Amino acid sequence: MMFEPIILSVKVALIATVIAFFLGVFFAYLLTKRKVPGKNIWETILILPMILPPSIVGYLLLKVFGKRGPIGAFLLDTFGVQVVFTWVACVIAASVVALPLMYQNAKGAFQSVDHSYELAAKTLGSSPFKVFRTVTFPLSGPGIVSGIVLTFARALGEFGATLMLAGNIPGKTQTIPTAIYYAVVVGKDEKASALVAIMVVFSFALVFGLNMWLKKKNHKGGW
Repeated sequence: MMFEPIILSVKVALIATVIAFFLGVFFAYLLTKRKVPGKNIWETILILPMILPPSIVGYLLLKVFGKRGPIGAFLLDTFGVQVVFTWVACVIAASVVALPLMYQNAKGAFQSVDHSYELAAKTLGSSPFKVFRTVTFPLSGPGIVSGIVLTFARALGEFGATLMLAGNIPGKTQTIPTAIYYAVVVGKDEKASALVAIMVVFSFALVFGLNMWLKKKNHKGGW
């Protein structure tokens, strides 16, 4: 069925976006606002999935989560859980590939916050977490929202890493991108065209809506 890849893709993208959001915001705040040993190394690791070809990212994930990989072997031997070729593998691949976008947007948003506001809150006795919750995060709102939207769009369109780690099993791990690939291979051009149209329209709507929202916020001058 054509709707199965769509439903799976949306589910995977939503879960991956939530994971990328928490990890991206955490690391962006940590590396931007705190002194962390090996900061450049951490930043490189976080951005690397955006630079490497998705197939290479998928291969590395396969080495980690495969039956003989450190995490994959542990989960299989301890809990009898296999990650590879399941929808969970789709989530992992999408999360890893989309994380750099969330991190970069959150980092830029945190860096744009006037440090004097944070300093004033600290002077009034606020804890670091309260400063983040009441000052840093609210003032970073537009950048964070941009990161969420772009992360979701990237997770929705992930192909290479997903194909390597989760495969292309109809009804189980077949997402929209892999379904398009399979439809082209077997000569089902109508199905491929329909799925491509859905992806293009949905992605356009996301980016267009984000741009309109940001312009509206900038015009009002607040979050």
